[in-house]
Amino acid sequence: MSGDKLIIGDALGAVRGERILFRDLSIEVQGGEAVFLRGKNGTGKTTLLRQLAGLSEPQSGKVTRTCRHHWIGHTNGLKPHETPRSHLQHWAKVWGSDADIEAILAKMAMTRPADVPTRMLSAGQKRRTALGRLLLSDRKVWLLDEPFNALDTDGQALLADMVTSHRRAGGAVIAALHGSAPIEASREVVL
Repeated sequence: MSGDKLIIGDALGAVRGERILFRDLSIEVQGGEAVFLRGKNGTGKTTLLRQLAGLSEPQSGKVTRTCRHHWIGHTNGLKPHETPRSHLQHWAKVWGSDADIEAILAKMAMTRPADVPTRMLSAGQKRRTALGRLLLSDRKVWLLDEPFNALDTDGQALLADMVTSHRRAGGAVIAALHGSAPIEASREVVL
């Protein structure tokens, strides 16, 4: 591990309705780590990820981010009419990235369906397209909600390789997971 604190959650709390999901939860993630958030459905894994990403405010506590991050939610963030190529081109333009879109499509095994509207893609192809955004811009923290969902064995191996490379380069991954994953965690947070 590099020792750099990339994201810090201090005494975080979340309430849904009248139910406390978590309280006084503190988490610090350093470069080189992979932290898995575990727990049953409805325990607050996605809520915590959204707080860490700045997409929702914690009911208590605060989040400090020392670098930029990627967010890949469980819904992929794809529009039905866009294609994998147009999706990646859009985000490259928004982020000012000069990444090689064709190389990303090839790496994600999306060259053949690159111009197919996402409404016509399989769930695994949609997931590969969304995960391709991770390669557009070098951001130290990847916040991933159920990243292995819908991926076949090859897709899971590809994502595991991406995570390993990212960690070796000093990046960190925080992922909400159900079940097993083809990567080892530095540690787990159970909600």
